[in-house]
Amino acid sequence: MKSVKSPSQNGAGNSAKSKKAAAKSDVATGLRDLFEDSLKDIYWAEKALTKAIPKMMKKATSEELVAALTEHLEVTKTQVARVEEVFALLGVKAQAKKCPAMEGLVKEGEEIMESTEEGVVRDAGIIAASQKIEHYEIATYGTLCAFAKILNESDVAELLLETLNEEKQADDKLSEVAEASINIEAANEDLEEEEEETTPAPKARKK
Repeated sequence: MKSVKSPSQNGAGNSAKSKKAAAKSDVATGLRDLFEDSLKDIYWAEKALTKAIPKMMKKATSEELVAALTEHLEVTKTQVARVEEVFALLGVKAQAKKCPAMEGLVKEGEEIMESTEEGVVRDAGIIAASQKIEHYEIATYGTLCAFAKILNESDVAELLLETLNEEKQADDKLSEVAEASINIEAANEDLEEEEEETTPAPKARKK
């Protein structure tokens, strides 16, 4: 005799199928899906940076570093708008998807600022954290450019290339600031501390 499923059993089966279908719709099934998913990641990342960079500016002491960060903050705001333009060209709704990589890099930067004393050493740490972020963005935008080209999205590729070049310029600027003064001064502080530790205390005179 055939067993008859109760309405509740049928309902549970349908619910499971619908959940499975919903989950499958979030999975990238082709290069275009992967491309759009990566765009959502970098969109979230750029927006997160508009909040992270001002915190770095407040903690920095070098005028050159503050100027470089201030300039890049304005560039980042432009890049957010540019990603929105890319979404529009693709006919896709601009949507941010939490980027674990950028979240981790920003958190690492905050930890560096908290664990260093105010001054050149902290400035060196801020540059190190910022360049890690820049290198991640350079890698991401480089990949997105390659995807856009192979997908025959030439206008999109041009926009992404513009941002890629800006990220490379920002990285070069940070290197310039670090190598011109900050890293040298931070290293000199270490040498001074070592000398203080190794210099013997003067002997007391005999009466």
